[in-house]
Amino acid sequence: MRAHLARVDAVIVQAVIAGALSFSHLHDVAAAAGQDGWKAWAYPVSVDLLLVAAWRRMRQSQRAGQAAGGPRLWFLVALAASLGANVATAGLLDLDDVPAWLRVTVAGWPAVAFFGGTLLAHAPHTPEEPAASPATDAATAPDGSSSDAEGPDHKIPYPADPELAPEPAAAPATAPAPAPAPAVALPPALVDRVRALAEEHRSATGRPADPDAVRTRLGLPPSMTASVAAHL
Repeated sequence: MRAHLARVDAVIVQAVIAGALSFSHLHDVAAAAGQDGWKAWAYPVSVDLLLVAAWRRMRQSQRAGQAAGGPRLWFLVALAASLGANVATAGLLDLDDVPAWLRVTVAGWPAVAFFGGTLLAHAPHTPEEPAASPATDAATAPDGSSSDAEGPDHKIPYPADPELAPEPAAAPATAPAPAPAPAVALPPALVDRVRALAEEHRSATGRPADPDAVRTRLGLPPSMTASVAAHL
């Protein structure tokens, strides 16, 4: 924080010194060109104000995406007047014997500064338009009316069209039950074995034997269940 404040303070001090020196040089040149009294002090104020106004307008035009040629031109004019005064007071110009062209330039500066300031003040400036939010676009109907009162989930009911009404779904057809497999004739020895197992089960449990259990004990395939049941 202290380093940042030190940099800011240094910039402010430098700006004050540069402004004071430029202000004094402009005053000296205006006084040498025959503008005495309060008029000599008005010239540096006019130059600095035009410089600041041109800079501000140039930055605004650039941010708005517009051409900044006009403000840049007046910024360069004011900068040339300030730099010219600084150079003139550096010993390159005899302030006791000012040439006629400098007297004409200093005398005509108020009209030039007034013209430039008027153009900068009345230059068209179009501010950036804020982008429409999706919520606003969604809430505005195509005819310009708002649908906030209806709510975001509001739907306009349409009359049912009998021709476009969906047909009722047909009930799924029930598949016919598979026919029971026909009983396969068992050999006499196997028939006796089936009956013996069934009798053994009835004696042990008092209940008739299950055909599937008897088939399993005999090691027969599932398709022989009907044949086993036929002999129980």
